[in-house]
Amino acid sequence: MMLDQAPLGVSTIRLTVNGETITVAADPFASLANTLRDDLGLIGTKIGCDRSECGACTVIMNGKPVYSCSQLAVWADGAQVTTVEGLASGGQLAPVQQAFVQNNGPQCGFCTPGQLMTATALLSNNATPNADEVKQALVGNLCRCSNYNAIVEAVVMAGERSGSAV
Repeated sequence: MMLDQAPLGVSTIRLTVNGETITVAADPFASLANTLRDDLGLIGTKIGCDRSECGACTVIMNGKPVYSCSQLAVWADGAQVTTVEGLASGGQLAPVQQAFVQNNGPQCGFCTPGQLMTATALLSNNATPNADEVKQALVGNLCRCSNYNAIVEAVVMAGERSGSAV
């Protein structure tokens, strides 16, 4: 819930999400994933395993990919957070999103937001990764459809085309 003052037992946190600075009343035990989804309506962040094993909930926090299901929202106080909703700009998909579409990266689509966020973080640090570097970066993101080859090809393509996904 977005409030100016938090009720007793709830912490008021301030964070920048997708470029917008917000204040949120966060339960001290609420995960960042639940806060993003339930309080901010950013449902692109998926909760898969809810224990840091699948990567579906990956967001970028202060420039690094993190599993938002295992980050307390209060730990994100003052942080810069980017979710999958923050990748497209002006109605245009980010290069990595476009490459996923062109390479059939999303199958069922459940893991796609986490895959995209991890790939975006990789491309921010390594503009033109090779397939082995992409595989290493995405090792913590599971795809139940086993679409790994298409995902790797998409990330490599995004790097080749734009030199950066951000």
